[in-house]
Amino acid sequence: MAVQNIQHYSFQNIFSLQTVQFEKSCVVNTPQQINQYKIFWIKEGKGVYKVDFKSYSFANGVLFFLSPGQVFSVDSEKIKEAYQLSFVRDFYCIQAHDAEVACNGVLFNNIYETPFVVPSEKEILKLDFIMQSLIEEFELAATAQYDMLQSLLKQFIVYTVRIKKEKDVIKEDIETKLFKDFSVLVEQNFKKLHSVTDYAHRLGISPKSLTKHFQKLGTQTPSDYIKNRLLTEAKRQLLYSNETVKYIAFHLGFNDPAYFSRFFTKGTGMSPKKFQKEKTRNK
Repeated sequence: MAVQNIQHYSFQNIFSLQTVQFEKSCVVNTPQQINQYKIFWIKEGKGVYKVDFKSYSFANGVLFFLSPGQVFSVDSEKIKEAYQLSFVRDFYCIQAHDAEVACNGVLFNNIYETPFVVPSEKEILKLDFIMQSLIEEFELAATAQYDMLQSLLKQFIVYTVRIKKEKDVIKEDIETKLFKDFSVLVEQNFKKLHSVTDYAHRLGISPKSLTKHFQKLGTQTPSDYIKNRLLTEAKRQLLYSNETVKYIAFHLGFNDPAYFSRFFTKGTGMSPKKFQKEKTRNK
């Protein structure tokens, strides 16, 4: 977070907690690529954060979640009290947990809808209790600290999932499940599979049927979803790697770099090289 004089607790560089308990206003435009799972809890404060090149305004009491690979920057913030939890995949192996608290569950790896959670006053008390327990455990450094920290982190995540589900009334209908299954498949295969047909066949339905299900949800088409995922990754690579446009094109499954350049230009309004130069200039 773009603040100074924060209190930092760390366990073997795989799990950390940062606390902020003062007021500071700042603007940081330099983006960074997230390399760990992160939970931001702005308990008291406001500002504008940018995640994967999209801006999100927030106010008191909001929690939101970032996954490795996402691009994060601060447009503005004025924080009086906040917490940041950071952990690596090996510390909290979220694939091994229930689907709702996994990396493709309700909170994490949702690159198009950054999951905001706004707890009530009663819920804040519960979250605060868990957070203070985490701080005490970091300071205690007692026997089986790894297990205790992992358990408290899971409590925090599970309780936040419950808040999210209760407030947003997450649907469990066919369309919603299909959308989630589709999004997971895209996340796993978008660098090599670019057509709706490829994903529809893996889901056991026709491309036309898949598109109709998306229409019922009122969301973007399957084709646009795939294109937007490719564009997001292309932006990340252009901004954070030193690879050539040609290499990035091949890395994302484009056999023809010229076609990739046309694809990127159509989707963003500028060529890959121009995007790379402008973003590098602003870093």
